[in-house]
Amino acid sequence: MGAQLRVYKRRIKSVTATKKITKAMEMIAASRIVKAQRQVTASTPYATELTRAVTAVATGSNTKHPLTTEVESPVRAAVLLITSDRGLAGGYSSNAIKAAERLTERLRSEGKEVDTYIVGRKGVAYYGFREREVAESWTGFTDSPTYADAKKVAGPLIESVQRETAEGGVDELHIVFTEFVSMLTQTPVQNRLLPLSLDASAQEEEDSAAKHEILPLFDFEPSAEDVLDALLPRYVESRIYNALLQAAASKHAATRRAMKSATDNAGDLIKSLSRLANAARQAEITQEISEIVGGASALADATAGSEK
Repeated sequence: MGAQLRVYKRRIKSVTATKKITKAMEMIAASRIVKAQRQVTASTPYATELTRAVTAVATGSNTKHPLTTEVESPVRAAVLLITSDRGLAGGYSSNAIKAAERLTERLRSEGKEVDTYIVGRKGVAYYGFREREVAESWTGFTDSPTYADAKKVAGPLIESVQRETAEGGVDELHIVFTEFVSMLTQTPVQNRLLPLSLDASAQEEEDSAAKHEILPLFDFEPSAEDVLDALLPRYVESRIYNALLQAAASKHAATRRAMKSATDNAGDLIKSLSRLANAARQAEITQEISEIVGGASALADATAGSEK
């Protein structure tokens, strides 16, 4: 029994050390979520207003531009997948990868070739292990992305949109990331960045007309096409930056939730092992008492026999 008790004590010590680590990681992730939420809140209005400005230019002119013009028969699409550089976040990265896989299958079923761009080591490792071709990848900044990181990612994507498909260009640009809804909910989403959908703007105009509201008129200097050329990189960069921030906040929330679950499980395991250790100790004590009583009884019997 002594050996079994030592095993239980050794396991309790090991699990207790693990619990301290997971608790520390939970607290670190919780502190990072606050900063990530502030960045998301600060970047979202800029991305929204820039999208609205691009939509206004597109609806206020007849200029054909890659930013707003639907290709009649698109043959190639780019998909940007945002995952994490690190693990210990539950199903965060795997859920985003599954969403990208579903999007890729749908695009290919529509007869389009797909170029995959990846942010995060988890996504790179997933595609690398399966020997799938990746157009370009970026790592090392998913926990705390900056606007410079977003520009670095957006550059090759913008170039591919501006090139002809015969030269390796794409007709559509999609992005897959994890949207931060709340501390408990993070949802993988897929959005088409280019061409920009104008359906919502058309609906807004119809609603304004129904309310007899005056719609704005625009003059473009030097031209609508030049304005769209200037807005194209800003639009893509701002949307990618916002997606990176959303993904970072989601990752920290997922890490916090996973580490809290691990800490709770470690506590339950310590309680279970403690009960087993106590039972083993009690059994050891009972056995020792039985041996003492047995020895005393045998000694008494031997003494009584010698007296006779």
